[in-house]
Amino acid sequence: MGNNTKPIVEGGLLVAIEIVLGLAATYLPILGVVIEFFCAVPIVVLTVRQGADKGLMALVVSFILLSMFIGPLLAARIALSFGICGLILGYCLQENFSAVKCFIATLITAFIAQLISIAILTFIMDINVFENELQMVKESFEDSFAMYETMGVDKKVIDDARAQVEPTIILISYTMPILLALMALINAVAAYKTSQWIFPKLRLKFVEPMPPFNSWKFHKIFLYIAAFSILGIYWGGTRDWNLLYTISLNMTFFALGVGFIQGLSLLSFLADKHNVSKFFRRLMFAVIILNLILIQIVAFTGLFDMLLDYRKRFWD
Repeated sequence: MGNNTKPIVEGGLLVAIEIVLGLAATYLPILGVVIEFFCAVPIVVLTVRQGADKGLMALVVSFILLSMFIGPLLAARIALSFGICGLILGYCLQENFSAVKCFIATLITAFIAQLISIAILTFIMDINVFENELQMVKESFEDSFAMYETMGVDKKVIDDARAQVEPTIILISYTMPILLALMALINAVAAYKTSQWIFPKLRLKFVEPMPPFNSWKFHKIFLYIAAFSILGIYWGGTRDWNLLYTISLNMTFFALGVGFIQGLSLLSFLADKHNVSKFFRRLMFAVIILNLILIQIVAFTGLFDMLLDYRKRFWD
């Protein structure tokens, strides 16, 4: 009896924590955004300690109870964004997968969960997520322009700014899929890093750390994806093939994103070689991230590094 009671009590406690985190993430302004990143942790812990079946059961119970407090739509968002990621990450940890495999599995799960969320909103709630998000962006810009008008800013300046913003809005409308992938990446990183931080405090073993960032390298296929995608953007744009243009644009951003990560890894390697302090290294990364031209330079450098392997060519 005692042996059976302990897992039940532990599972109930972790479900209660999941519900509290879900409520806090929903109702606490600003702080709720941070708390939401921890919503995967109770499911990860329960799955590791008691198995994937118990983790799935806890996720379902948490969703049902949260639906009673915050509604099924918000409860589904938390369950899909973090709960399922926690379940898969917990299973990978229980099976002793490597750190890379754990993260990739969590990332793929996060992306599928985003697709399921959009399907629910589109086919069940009859809500077009992409159009709504685009409308919100347009309204935020229009509110800003209206504020400038009340401040007495010259109308010609506002009209010029509006003309510059319109291409950006059009670009956002084409890149919604890659923005969806970015949201999945944020959710996967949040689930992984929060669990990695909590596990030692609970005396649980997490996976071995990821390989050092300065050694990260990706396959050269991403360089070829970027090359063919840029060609696809040209063909789609000049011949009004919207589907080809949209796919090529998103694949280009995807490949450049991977190249950017490898470019930063190469810079980190060089910083280690020349004993650059952590402060200046972080300052350098911050300057790069805030400058669009530097981002592109680093991204293309990373893409060509996949083919040429500068670290092996010049420093090994």
